[in-house]
Amino acid sequence: MSESEVRVVAIVGSLREQSYTRRAAAHALEAATDAGAETELLDLRSFDLPTFDADVDRESAGDAEALAAAVRDADAVVLATPVYHGSYSSPLKTALDYCGFEEFEDKTVGLLAVSGGAFPITALDHLRSVCRALNAWVLPHEAAVPRSSAAFEDGGFADGDTAERVATLGRRTVQYARIEPDPDSFESGQNVGARGK
Repeated sequence: MSESEVRVVAIVGSLREQSYTRRAAAHALEAATDAGAETELLDLRSFDLPTFDADVDRESAGDAEALAAAVRDADAVVLATPVYHGSYSSPLKTALDYCGFEEFEDKTVGLLAVSGGAFPITALDHLRSVCRALNAWVLPHEAAVPRSSAAFEDGGFADGDTAERVATLGRRTVQYARIEPDPDSFESGQNVGARGK
């Protein structure tokens, strides 16, 4: 496989106009592009995604099917979230609720969390658990941007170490986009809600 065949999408779970999360995700995708991938930033502000209702078909739920198709067509996904109350954001939760095994099983996923405070470890842990329940392969390397208001200046990262961690995430999504799948997780066997979306 040549790396030029790899398609990486990033789902940005922030709706803010001046979103640090969106900036960080774009930086990760730039690194993925430099590594030879085709990339796309899936900005949830551009999708009509009603609150998930299991009684409503995905095809009838605004742009939910278009979002799911974009994830399904990717070889690897970056999930990027601001930290809300110690976890990931409700827009990202809604987006993930419209996806299931068909979109994520055996797919490489990179995790990126952006926090106004200290290191956002719980949000990353929560996303890792969701991905495990969907039988995704989550990169061991994860990127965090703590104290986000001080992390950026002039449109880029103020700190080279943080910039490199986020860029490494982008490169690793390309490097491991087609890694051999792991056996199913125990959690996925219990995740009946994600089957038959």
